[in-house]
Amino acid sequence: MGEVERYEVVEAEIVEAGSSSLQLSEAARAAVEGTRPDSTLRAYRADREEYMRWCQAEGHTPLPATPELLTVYVKHMTTAPRPRTGRPAAPSSIDRAIAAVSTMHEEVGMAKPVQEGARRVLKAYKAELAVKKDQAAKTKKASAAVPDILRKLLATLDRDTLKGKRDAALMLLGFATAARVSELVAMNIEELLRTEDGIDISVYRKKTHNHTDNMVLYGSRPATCPVRAVNAYLAALEQEGRTEGPLFVRVSRHGHVAPPMLRHGRAIGDPAGRMTEEAAAEVVEKAAASAGLEGQWTGHSLRRGFATAARRAGADMLRIGRTGGWADGSRALLGYMEDADRVTESPLVGIGL
Repeated sequence: MGEVERYEVVEAEIVEAGSSSLQLSEAARAAVEGTRPDSTLRAYRADREEYMRWCQAEGHTPLPATPELLTVYVKHMTTAPRPRTGRPAAPSSIDRAIAAVSTMHEEVGMAKPVQEGARRVLKAYKAELAVKKDQAAKTKKASAAVPDILRKLLATLDRDTLKGKRDAALMLLGFATAARVSELVAMNIEELLRTEDGIDISVYRKKTHNHTDNMVLYGSRPATCPVRAVNAYLAALEQEGRTEGPLFVRVSRHGHVAPPMLRHGRAIGDPAGRMTEEAAAEVVEKAAASAGLEGQWTGHSLRRGFATAARRAGADMLRIGRTGGWADGSRALLGYMEDADRVTESPLVGIGL
């Protein structure tokens, strides 16, 4: 196996065994990981572990990755069936894997590998899929949960229950603040400032490392008003004895705030009952399935729905971006704007056809 035995996987980080100069302390590793969203960290860990297994099976030294090694690995990913799908990795998954391997070098004090050859292979793979009309050639985008869709999602909830109140508040507050699910589940009750106009909340945008001060206003329709939904949920939480701590919590099958989860007598997960990102995303996914909606419905549908609806209503792109915590010039936001403008801003409008 060459030098591969000299490397260990420690919490999905690759370090050279016996070399203190390359090992990160727990504090340093936590600081590095703290700059990335939890969902990205999980994906990177899985990508790095897969890369390590491939290197070990093929007898390659994983670090440092030469340009040739990275190119060969990417080529492998374009042809090897994935266990879950039976198909090779999608271009977006390969792109993320390149980033995972590249940043892994940086985190252990090594220069990033040259990606030119790997990127050329990926570009050719995308072109091949496009010629074949393969859907994998297209980047998957969450469907936009615009207000009309939100009404259908909310109609599936029993809003007389704690769970229904929670899910309604989660979807409407997520839409109104253009929050990622990671940002939603990080919110605490005491961070909500209720005013005459609505709810004032500062949302930490982990991806861009800044806060946005979001003023959530009363809606014109009670059923889709985010302020009324949050207030109803807060009142229900207060009846459960919850006036501080996580805003969005797990609810038991009996309709109460769920007690701490135990495994072999030891608490697992958040002891205060905070929902996970996956659980928050499932709220949208399950509501969409119950409503019989077609499309790609995820937790991100709320964020995209806000951007799409705001643009259709004539809001300025810069204002939309800064409200939702997108970086100025964000390519993702630009894509949402282009989707929203496809009809209203089409160059075919008014040319006399």
